[in-house]
Amino acid sequence: MKILVVDDDYNLTQLIKSYLMPENFEVVVANDGIKALEVFKLTAPNLVLLDIMIPKLDGWEVCKEIRKVSNVPIIMLTAKGEQFDKILGLEIGADDYIVKPFDFRELVARVRAVLRRYSPQGIKTKQIIYPNLVIDLNEFQIRSGDEEVELTRKEMELLYYLASNPNQVFTRQQLLEEIWGFDFTGSTRTVDVHIERLRKKLKAPDSWQIKTVWGVGYKFEVKSNNV
Repeated sequence: MKILVVDDDYNLTQLIKSYLMPENFEVVVANDGIKALEVFKLTAPNLVLLDIMIPKLDGWEVCKEIRKVSNVPIIMLTAKGEQFDKILGLEIGADDYIVKPFDFRELVARVRAVLRRYSPQGIKTKQIIYPNLVIDLNEFQIRSGDEEVELTRKEMELLYYLASNPNQVFTRQQLLEEIWGFDFTGSTRTVDVHIERLRKKLKAPDSWQIKTVWGVGYKFEVKSNNV
């Protein structure tokens, strides 16, 4: 597995390398946002550790640019005391974040946890077809009607999970634990944000909808003749 570390603190990047490399990770480093995008294109890493406050192009912008071309997992790094907008991070496609100063053993554990969740080896034949909707996790493609829809990895996994359990109601906490993992420290508002984005991107026909169950959570509601 190859990890791209993006941070302008040289000493920190060397320390991160010293903890990741003995764990059989290959580590490449970039010290500013422009270089990060160049290295990303050249090396195709399996995960990105991305500091927010970096020169030339900040971490937010780098994350946005990466998300235009890839669903690779991104863990944001933020200094203690810096304002980290969790909702903004989710909106642009970040998968996790960790606050500096951090325990390097925790960092390694978080990297492994994220990679386990998103490892292609864990994906078997995963395709769901409904009227006006095809969800294909093998190719990470979504089609709504005749158009391919661009979704983030989390949006796609959330949609797949709901659609693979038609008419079953899930609480926000259940969805957080299933899609984001038990170690996720964000709020249940995360689920609301992703549901809202899915509804805007998909052309739902009369035969199915992502329905809010007030006071409980959400379900992928399908008419009986389409289940």
